[in-house]
Amino acid sequence: QVQLVESGGGLVQAGGSLRLSCVASARTVSSYAMGWFRQAPGKEREFVAVTSWSGRTTYYAASVKGRFTISRDNAKNTVYLQMNSLKPEDTAVYYCAADVGVGTRAAQYDYWGQGTQVTVSS
Repeated sequence: QVQLVESGGGLVQAGGSLRLSCVASARTVSSYAMGWFRQAPGKEREFVAVTSWSGRTTYYAASVKGRFTISRDNAKNTVYLQMNSLKPEDTAVYYCAADVGVGTRAAQYDYWGQGTQVTVSS
């Protein structure tokens, strides 16, 4: 069983930056793809970014490309999401997830964290 714990959320003004972290409980997660998703009130959970187990392959949602960067440190069982130039529409609960394959659909991911709130004020 893999447990994921996110941190780093908070309140930030538009144009600001935040760095989210997700620590996994098991070293086996180093062989998993790791993704970030977000869910705003009243909306479905949506894909944000994903990285392959090696970190060499990454994909981003069009809405965050060029502003967000996903990275991972397998020695620390940790994946990061650096978020720059934040906008009010980025406000959501952000979740990290793990799966054996790289994908953008939430339904395929087997393991999820509890989420961390990101609020961007205008």
